[in-house]
Amino acid sequence: MKRERPLVEALENFIEQEPYSLHVPGHKNGRITYLPDEIQRALRYDVTELTGLDDFHQPEEAIAEAEELLRQTYEADRSFFLVNGSTVGNLAMIYATCQRGDTVFVQRNAHKSIFHALELVGVKPVYLTPEWDEHTCTATHVRLDVVKEALQYFPNVKAIILISPTYYGVVTEQLKSIIDLCHTYKIPVLVDEAHGAHFAASERFPISALALGADIVVQSAHKTLPAMTMASFLHVKSSLVEIEKVNRYLRMLQSSSPSYLLLASLDDARYYVSTYIEADTHYLMEKRMQWIESLRAVDNLTVIEVADPLKLLLRVQGYTGFQLKQKLEQNQLYVELADAEQVLTILPLLKRGEVYPFADMRIRIKEAVMDLLKTEGQALPKLSEQFSLMNIVTPEYSFEEVERLEKEWVPYMRAIGRVVASMIIPYPPGIPLFVAGEKITVAKLSQLEELLAIGATFQGEHQLNKKQIYVIKQ
Repeated sequence: MKRERPLVEALENFIEQEPYSLHVPGHKNGRITYLPDEIQRALRYDVTELTGLDDFHQPEEAIAEAEELLRQTYEADRSFFLVNGSTVGNLAMIYATCQRGDTVFVQRNAHKSIFHALELVGVKPVYLTPEWDEHTCTATHVRLDVVKEALQYFPNVKAIILISPTYYGVVTEQLKSIIDLCHTYKIPVLVDEAHGAHFAASERFPISALALGADIVVQSAHKTLPAMTMASFLHVKSSLVEIEKVNRYLRMLQSSSPSYLLLASLDDARYYVSTYIEADTHYLMEKRMQWIESLRAVDNLTVIEVADPLKLLLRVQGYTGFQLKQKLEQNQLYVELADAEQVLTILPLLKRGEVYPFADMRIRIKEAVMDLLKTEGQALPKLSEQFSLMNIVTPEYSFEEVERLEKEWVPYMRAIGRVVASMIIPYPPGIPLFVAGEKITVAKLSQLEELLAIGATFQGEHQLNKKQIYVIKQ
């Protein structure tokens, strides 16, 4: 009889035997730990690659069966479970398609893991500037004409790396045309679809890049599906990419001690998507619209809808997203991120009959907005006016040259025209404002100042508390 969740069922069968542990991990099935009781119980399933539980890096039993069901669900040539997050998927897809010195097109608002991969592989990136969207006040997607222009300048490009959907749930109708154009040049299209694992659940959701013809697609199952943090998928559907090469790099880059809790949650998340039916979609969309209408009745609160129905943006005119986020958290309501304009919320992928506390959350949001209006607002930066108008940008120095050259700390307001030596990343969403090797422009510095003024937090090698930035020494 065919198993619906092969790995989950294999784990359940194993635990039912009440096994004793003379193997790793050292908590011995949760017997040796000071963790809370709820976590202790879960540790029974935190096992290793034992007889009957398959081998993650050479699967032949339950894991192989579960990954085959994943492949069928997403209609890929081959699909993989990832236990090191979408980060390892982004690393593997770039390692598998690019070599040191290759020219690669990269959507400039990519996640930091993409830029880390480019640096590790040693490619020559050509940054394609995304279009600014006034509706969401965010950078979105690369236009088709920008890709065409880039191909004229760099006809020997080896791959193109795109993001779809954006962190904010925006998709582009030009993605299929971009994929088709690149394929005429035999250029593989690699897509970080971290926020789109749920697209396969319903025809009323945006179409996945995989269904549009992308060669490799990486998805964070934990972002919008009911999977544990770090649990992700990678799909290959291509005549331009060697599947075994992708597999080889995944074996190198992923942990040799995979978490069976993560693997089980991936098996369960795949099952959740594959059993999602039209009645579930109808239920979700009805609950979603009821909540949106109730929020729009809150004075001074603006609700912004995007292509992805699981994403909503909330704004209060005259106040930054950081201010709104702070007030929401004082009411024990935590959003995904804040920016200068708004907060981003991610809704659950509900099935028919599942309950979520929308009414209580609406009360807390209203209280937060009322409390916010009692405080002084902040001047919002006009990011659209500062956004780069250059469609195609090449760094001044390669990653290798940046590593080799002498560097120094300088006041960032005296850094215009200098070349930055390290990434500076507003986090979340994890999209670098500066990438090592880029020239520092007035627009970028203005964005940095505005973000600092409104309370953004940053990752990377920086001394922004001292108002200094790391640059190549002249």
